[in-house]
Amino acid sequence: MASYTADVRWALAEGEDFAAGRYSRGHAIRFDGGIAVPGSASPHVVGKWAVREAVDPEEMLVAALSSCHMLSFLHVARLAGFVAHAYRDHAEGRMEAIAPGRQAVTRVVLHPRIEWTGAAPDAERLAALHHEAHETCFIANSVRAQVTVA
Repeated sequence: MASYTADVRWALAEGEDFAAGRYSRGHAIRFDGGIAVPGSASPHVVGKWAVREAVDPEEMLVAALSSCHMLSFLHVARLAGFVAHAYRDHAEGRMEAIAPGRQAVTRVVLHPRIEWTGAAPDAERLAALHHEAHETCFIANSVRAQVTVA
């Protein structure tokens, strides 16, 4: 069994009004490997109180799904005898209402582009490799959102 940690820190800045909702949603996220990234609520959620240059939880979820799928895909492709040279993905998540007053990331579409050294899998085998990668991806197994490889 493995354990993963993240430390999240936020503080009210001088002059901000917490009770009125007039405060920055910017915060710091430090992962167990030591790297720190600036975090914020999404500008789509809190408008001007977001830090546009920071990552928001929805973006981190989409990135986690994309990264996990890639790592799972590279593993299953290697086991199948293929040699990937490069992998790129432009992942897109969709936030939608799921009930009155409730929203969720309901769908994530991955757009992977793989460059191969030597023989590349045909379309049917490539789809099978992506399916296997999806089935073994820890993050995809952890969420309710639909994850599709386009």
